[in-house]
Amino acid sequence: MKTIKHIFSAYGKWIWGILAPLGVWGVFAIAAVDAAFMGLPMDAIVAGYIYKDPQRFLLYVVLAAAGSAFGSIVIYIIGYTGGEVLLRKRLSPERFQKIHASFDKHEFWALMFPAMLPPPTPFKAVVLAAAAFEMSFWRFMLAIFAGRFFRFLILGVLTLKFGPQFVELTGHLFAHHFKWVLIAIAVGLLLWLIWRR
Repeated sequence: MKTIKHIFSAYGKWIWGILAPLGVWGVFAIAAVDAAFMGLPMDAIVAGYIYKDPQRFLLYVVLAAAGSAFGSIVIYIIGYTGGEVLLRKRLSPERFQKIHASFDKHEFWALMFPAMLPPPTPFKAVVLAAAAFEMSFWRFMLAIFAGRFFRFLILGVLTLKFGPQFVELTGHLFAHHFKWVLIAIAVGLLLWLIWRR
């Protein structure tokens, strides 16, 4: 257990060492890399920036959301040029049709909602599907930016209120109780819609 903690600590120091020279733009850069290539601990990084410099809270939220949208262009290009073939290979015909129908009816929400959710949401697969189903590029960018902005805004507010350890707690919650968290979010959204009407 100590070895694992040591590895995570060293990994965290390595990432912060790379980001330090970039200043505030480190948030944009790391979000772009996370969206384009590999999953990084984005929530912990954004929370760290906000906790260390709360005066620039909103700037970090905007930069993280913009970086995620910018980095997703790589997956958009892959999906637009051959994503449907890739999706058909990986998904059952029923699952493929279900996702396709969801994008046909509500493409903006079908992309924005997963963009709001933290891991283990398979976000890159949804981004690939949006591109494969030929979602308009600007609507694609706006949906990702809006979803990520909302996600990081909530993360930032909670970090300022409870501290950066909040990220570890919510990460554990999502990793071990993902289905129940999604159900709770869906119920909350439904109640909010009923209340609005």
